[in-house]
Amino acid sequence: MKHIVVLTGAGMSAESGVKTFRDHDGLWEGHDVMKVASPEGFRENPELVLDFYNQRRRQLKEVQPNQAHKDIASLEDNHKVTIVTQNVDDLHERAGSTNVVHLHGELRKVRSTVNQRDIKVWTDDIHLGDTCENGYQLRPHIVWFGEDVPMIEKAVEICLTADILLIIGTSMQVYPAAGLMHYVNDDTPIYYIDPKPAVVRNQNINVIAKTATEGMKEILKML
Repeated sequence: MKHIVVLTGAGMSAESGVKTFRDHDGLWEGHDVMKVASPEGFRENPELVLDFYNQRRRQLKEVQPNQAHKDIASLEDNHKVTIVTQNVDDLHERAGSTNVVHLHGELRKVRSTVNQRDIKVWTDDIHLGDTCENGYQLRPHIVWFGEDVPMIEKAVEICLTADILLIIGTSMQVYPAAGLMHYVNDDTPIYYIDPKPAVVRNQNINVIAKTATEGMKEILKML
């Protein structure tokens, strides 16, 4: 049984109506990303940050997995599949994928502002005054700019065992996630699906310049 590792970015969920992380002008839904996605922004205006992620969390209730999410989940019928995603939504899981690693955290979880290992599922809004058992304010379980990416080492280990690597809907610009493709073995075939693919110099990369749903149709035919 082959191990297929799937790296996904914002373009994976775009067809479900989830906006990509950052527009060309550097804004995220009209906000300066550093105001809503950094520890400094949270210290400066925690209510703004909590409200921003509350809106993102509410949006999750209105969107559904697209066909590409479902097609990736269907690969588990015949292969070992591990997804390493930069996305903070839960659309992979809702489509049926059972092995998903979230590099940048999860919208439907919160954690203590003091103990980052104190994580719990949270599907409603977070308010100032919502605290963990030890009395510390809760914050979104999201990796903000300037923070460590705690799951990156696990992601590297996963890539080292890939027989096939799929890269879907990512600009290949956000590190350390963008460096993961360099950890697969030299003879591992890589398929890169994106309507506007970045220029990547690797002879094993097969570029499929299509959307996630159209690109996955091609992958299913190949596999």
